[in-house]
Amino acid sequence: MAKAASLADTLYDKLKTEIIDGTIPPGSRLPSQKDIATTQEVSRTVVREAVARLEAQGFAESRQGSGVYVAPGARYRAFQVTREELGELSDILKLLEMRLAIEAEMAGLAAARRDQPDIDAMRAALRQMAEVSHDPAASALADAQFHLAIARATKNDYFARFIDFLGVRLVPPRNLYLRDQPGEAHDEYVAKVRAEHDAILAAIVRMDITGAREAARHHMTESLSRHSELSGDLPVG
Repeated sequence: MAKAASLADTLYDKLKTEIIDGTIPPGSRLPSQKDIATTQEVSRTVVREAVARLEAQGFAESRQGSGVYVAPGARYRAFQVTREELGELSDILKLLEMRLAIEAEMAGLAAARRDQPDIDAMRAALRQMAEVSHDPAASALADAQFHLAIARATKNDYFARFIDFLGVRLVPPRNLYLRDQPGEAHDEYVAKVRAEHDAILAAIVRMDITGAREAARHHMTESLSRHSELSGDLPVG
């Protein structure tokens, strides 16, 4: 069973790659399941599972009596960040690198455009983080809400949609960084992250665009550094 699942994963990835790079263009009909099974030397069961995943992810669509076709907008569905993908430290580092490029400008725009309800939402998220600091999962959710409030303050819906899409995947699991560490280490981590968030909020409240960018960049750089140390990319010192 595990082998069949692995074969289905491999076939799904292969077909998805061919759709994304245009080898199988939008609107074209996929080969029949029998033909795919023959050319890829797998069972029909494996093909059915792989094709079903393509349909579930929006890369393909079934047309009754006609077959399965590549969805017209399939190539634009390529960007995804799943929970499963963030199971490894290397994947978390990639996400943090991407956020480093995005969050600084997002904070600057928030500082320029925020209104009182935006500030209230940020403060509420930070209060919630403080109240549930003992619970890593609840704290991560409140952390994500803080960044979503900043995104909404930009008045640019694309920022908000992107941050909302990432959700709790936005926040690296605290237990990964603090594994096997005593309670004091958790408390120090919470205090440090809270200070970084407070600096971002303070700059946004002041409408200090440069300060907000710098505070957000510092926060993301610190997070990236903390997690890079775990992988040996940076010396621990």
